[in-house]
Amino acid sequence: SARNCPWKMNQLPPKSPLASPVSESTNSRVEALDNLSMDSFWLEVENIKQSAEAEQEECSLADVKTQEEGEAEAEWLQDAGLADLLGDPASDKDNLVLLSTLTRTQAAAVQRRLDTYSRSRRRKNKHPVRDVRDIFGVASSEEKAAEKEESSPDPLWHNLRTSNTQKTETQDYSCTVRNPGKEEVFNMDVAYSEQAAVLLKGSFLSESRKLKDGNALTRFKIPKGRLGVTRIGDLSAQDMKKIPTLALIELTALCDILGFELKRNKAAKLKTTEKRLFGVPLNTLLENDQKLLPNTKVPLLLQALLSCLEKRGLETEGILRVSGSQTRIKSLEQKLERDFYTGLFRWDEVHQNDVSGLLKRFIRELPAPLLTAEYLPAFAAVQNIPDLKQRLQALNLLILILPEPNRNTLKALLEFLSKVVARENNNKMNLWNVSTVMAPNLFMHKGLPNKIPEGKEKQLAEGAADVVRMMIHYQDLLWTVSSFLVAQVRKLNESNSKRYQFCDKRIKNLLRKIHADKDKVEKNQGEPSKIVKVHASLLLKDSLEVHLNNATRVADVLRQFQKNLCQNGWNIVNTVSLLKCNNSVECTNLLLYEVGGNIGEHCLDPDTYLLDLYHINPHAEWIIKQNPSYPRMF
Repeated sequence: SARNCPWKMNQLPPKSPLASPVSESTNSRVEALDNLSMDSFWLEVENIKQSAEAEQEECSLADVKTQEEGEAEAEWLQDAGLADLLGDPASDKDNLVLLSTLTRTQAAAVQRRLDTYSRSRRRKNKHPVRDVRDIFGVASSEEKAAEKEESSPDPLWHNLRTSNTQKTETQDYSCTVRNPGKEEVFNMDVAYSEQAAVLLKGSFLSESRKLKDGNALTRFKIPKGRLGVTRIGDLSAQDMKKIPTLALIELTALCDILGFELKRNKAAKLKTTEKRLFGVPLNTLLENDQKLLPNTKVPLLLQALLSCLEKRGLETEGILRVSGSQTRIKSLEQKLERDFYTGLFRWDEVHQNDVSGLLKRFIRELPAPLLTAEYLPAFAAVQNIPDLKQRLQALNLLILILPEPNRNTLKALLEFLSKVVARENNNKMNLWNVSTVMAPNLFMHKGLPNKIPEGKEKQLAEGAADVVRMMIHYQDLLWTVSSFLVAQVRKLNESNSKRYQFCDKRIKNLLRKIHADKDKVEKNQGEPSKIVKVHASLLLKDSLEVHLNNATRVADVLRQFQKNLCQNGWNIVNTVSLLKCNNSVECTNLLLYEVGGNIGEHCLDPDTYLLDLYHINPHAEWIIKQNPSYPRMF
């Protein structure tokens, strides 16, 4: 039954007609959850309600304004780094640099938003700021699709055009069940939207199961290509700033292919608070914390809460589920506001359940949701994608879109929740229990629209819990930067450095000439080996000369570096705190970085083949540095 609560689950965006079969598949998946208890979810909702009843005035925030026609597209183009397409023609060159890196499905998503924006401007009897045909010299999507249909239509364009008017007979939304525990490949070399387009021509493999036992979940393996795997944190801040815009374009393209409308909330203006900890924006918290501890990436208060729970709460039965005293929690919040930064707060005197209450309260009291007001609907809508792998693809892109403070804070929280689940035998909190308890705290927020479709409360609650479950269980996969995105960053850097002067002909034919999978590494067959220099300026004055062949990996270079240091008699243990363990490079604290060329700075996977990397970035320097070896992303 529905629960009355001042903070409601955020309403899911409406779906296009193509998504109607998905709803049936989703209902089938939800039926599989009937035997799973949602008591923890609704109990948490009641606790939230009780804690908020006495503070209704503090909870009132500005309403989220409904966007007018065309505003959503204009805002999307701005967030995608293409705002200049709406304005100054002189800025076309900068847009073309980004557009030239896009795959075919990504380019189609951009074209579609420009078409919609232009039509909305015309309906308002206003001259469009920039007509899409003036910019690209091509017909609108509808006209272009019509032309293709008259001649020899491309299957992808044809399917995109007809998806909103008819059901594709080749699509299969049946509840196909994957083999539990089976390891499957998670391809990150090819854009997700391109993979979905291929499946669109055949049939979807639907993952209909939602299981309580985390051990039965499908295991995914990211195949390591010749260039290795890139994790969030491996790229420089400069390059990571390019990732969210590319991820947004790719997520939109993926949703277009799957037939989902990607709707985002417009951020509301929130009331300011005089508090220093609870109810303070993440950016403000981090700015204050960095004055005390530079390079802080996760709020110090959250670090303290998690640390306290890890030391004394992981073995506590019902941790997170059993609520502490609301009166004590409110009193502790006031003490923390007064004493936290002075160091006078006594954590050893606080009960574990009260600390978990403070943790959940900290998350709820953020002025904007931890998953952001803009993208909370998208996170909630992930549950409607029938295929598990595609749900994870969408989540991976959403994680990359999050602002860095939100992403780092979410990762710290998920790492802690994984530790709770790992002690299930003692604390009786399995993966599903933890997910149902944390879902209301992540998906319910006082500053967002509170309407829920009638009769959908149970389905939305279970879906939200399942999204949290996926984020906890698959966090290592979700915090990976796809190879195709790294390749696009390289192309952006190359184009910006060359500063091409685009001619009219290139502008006119740009989108038509974008092909899928342009990121594949081109091997230079005429150069099977190469001698390069690896620098370690912080450790040694001299550089290391390395002979590369097709089998040389990063791990081999680090091992050679270690061997040369030992043979020359340097005391590397005292110099760089090198830990020897069966002569394994994984036991050292040395890392190899790719710096310059078409990348800012890139920490390399030990299994990266360096000759392949040299071929795609011959102007980079390779530098050995110490591993910061932080236990967490702080």
